[in-house]
Amino acid sequence: MAYWDGLPADKDNLRLFQPVAGWHSYDDLKDADGHITAAGSNRELDVALTLALNATNLVVLTGAGSSFCAKNKLSTDQQAPGMSDLWDAVQKAVTADQFKKIFELLPKAASLGKNIEKLLTQCKLYVELFDGPDKDAVSKFIRDAEAAIAIRVNFLKDDTDLSAHTILLQKLARRGLRKPRTKVFTTNYDLCFEWAARSLRFTIVDGFSHSVPQVYDRGHFAYDLVRREFGRDGPDYIENVFQLYKLHGSLDWRRKDGEIHRSMDASVGQPVLIFPRDSKYQDAFDPPFLDMMGALQSTLREPDTALIISGFGFNDDHISKPILAAVEANMSMRLVICDIAFLDDGSLSSPDHIVPASSPLRSSGNGYFAKFKQLASIGDQRLTLVNGRFEDLALGLPDLVAQTERERHAERLRVLHGIPSNAGSIS
Repeated sequence: MAYWDGLPADKDNLRLFQPVAGWHSYDDLKDADGHITAAGSNRELDVALTLALNATNLVVLTGAGSSFCAKNKLSTDQQAPGMSDLWDAVQKAVTADQFKKIFELLPKAASLGKNIEKLLTQCKLYVELFDGPDKDAVSKFIRDAEAAIAIRVNFLKDDTDLSAHTILLQKLARRGLRKPRTKVFTTNYDLCFEWAARSLRFTIVDGFSHSVPQVYDRGHFAYDLVRREFGRDGPDYIENVFQLYKLHGSLDWRRKDGEIHRSMDASVGQPVLIFPRDSKYQDAFDPPFLDMMGALQSTLREPDTALIISGFGFNDDHISKPILAAVEANMSMRLVICDIAFLDDGSLSSPDHIVPASSPLRSSGNGYFAKFKQLASIGDQRLTLVNGRFEDLALGLPDLVAQTERERHAERLRVLHGIPSNAGSIS
């Protein structure tokens, strides 16, 4: 990510893919006098994003890429972890003898390049195939590693910059009340969206009850919030409400006595998380993850659906394949993908206003990115491909609905009580 390291968030960082021309810069190209010499892609991209936001069913999918922009202020603070960071956290949490033992039992472990997902996959396979004391040692390592991962991904602090998340939610959750609520799907365990919604005083429907302790029930996704006032016959739907589906679980989900409670207390039951390993596909079909996957798949089959994907690397087949299947089957579906995987650093370093369509993918880009690019190249106008980050897209999305009076009132109260807001500019 050398090109992107330290680069401030800006919608001008976005490049729109145009099948004939290539990857078109967002901003207009101007001469020394300020005259436009070549039009940027901003108008075309704005139209595409506006059509997506106005779809009957609006769906958003994010992954780890959306958490990397949630920055803690101090350089000594932990930031959102990548795979190598999770490896380091596990190595630090377990004993040196434990790690040495794993490397002895799994000869290929030393060549995994700090890929904790592949390491835990091999450990899980070992436990399934072998018995004896070594099996017990590997099982303990898995438990210790999962506990270390759960601790490491809990990086949020009171002053974490969640500007990108708040800006995105402001633009996505403000929808016409006659349309279904925006559905946000994420593979992240962290609470970035929850904290951003709290700072905005937005309401989340995430399957949990409004009682204490909060308990998960899939039926709660069918609930909505209305304002009941004297003298009004019809329902008055509350604005700024969205649905949140956490495909791989959440840091504040704990399984206790057969139920899922919302709690950050590690002494309450067991964590409800799909940890990084190849068995994610099988784990995703256990409750409550099956409810989340079912909601994603059923929504993608609905007519006039728009799916906006950013920060998701298409590395989870159990999510990527249903998306590709929906693109093939649902002719009324619109798909917007914004990711840095479409272009490598060498292509981005070019001063050219338009980067050739043949430019190579980033090394992190996989076959799914190539397939979507191929579809767009051969004329599938339902696809809008954008090279950029989650935080760049948040700034580039058009703001279709003005700030509500309730939002303005909440902001005034924050100022009155000296409560900092996370909805400022993205640094």
